[in-house]
Amino acid sequence: MIFLKPSGYVLIYSEVNFLGRISHPNVVKLLGYCREDRDLLLVYEFMKKGSLKNHLYGRGSAVQPLSWNLRLKIAIGAAQGLAFLHSPYDNVIYRDIKASNIFIKASNILLDGNYNAKISDFGLAKLGPPGRGSQGYAAPEYLATGHLYVQSDVYGFGVVLLELMMGLRALDPKRPGPQVNLVGWAKPLLPNRMKLKTIMDARMEGKYSSKGAIMLAQLILRCLEEEPRKRPAMKEVADILEQIYAIKVKT
Repeated sequence: MIFLKPSGYVLIYSEVNFLGRISHPNVVKLLGYCREDRDLLLVYEFMKKGSLKNHLYGRGSAVQPLSWNLRLKIAIGAAQGLAFLHSPYDNVIYRDIKASNIFIKASNILLDGNYNAKISDFGLAKLGPPGRGSQGYAAPEYLATGHLYVQSDVYGFGVVLLELMMGLRALDPKRPGPQVNLVGWAKPLLPNRMKLKTIMDARMEGKYSSKGAIMLAQLILRCLEEEPRKRPAMKEVADILEQIYAIKVKT
């Protein structure tokens, strides 16, 4: 539900009509909208399995915990959806939506009945500032200047990959002080192969590819680069994730 000032109607109707024409297997489809007084209700396709956030930290998942391969499948789908939204071919990001209107995070990645990931909640964030749920995912350039770019999404996606790897929230005040911010805690440990083993989600019970985990850690580090220009494009991220997925897990 979105609450609008009268001056915002023209903007949002134009934006909603545009978003309704976007079609990709890894992007949640906007089906329509209805307005009642100053309230606008958006109608999206039904995503049976809910959000990635719920499956990592909530209850009710049919697959608890998520397996290594399923985590990678979800990551690949989300990466492909973001790569599409970043593509100038479809003029999505390079219109006036831009990366600042995505703010990728675990709650923005929805899953269908087969655990195919789709990006949601993009394109309309310009109507208000990012909520508290975006804390822990925001890129350094946003925190420093308030400006976001396509590569800012790559940083946020790197945080999501870290959550998938460790099974922990991006920001959790219940953790000990140095561990409250997942990136600040885990980033120095990712290059060390021995320490990497200690931060892998214990719920996977070691059922993952060691080589794949190392490759994923290297990819996360690239996504979390301080300088935006040093981060990979989402197309490259998706390609590397597919390479990791292809590595067989030893049983």
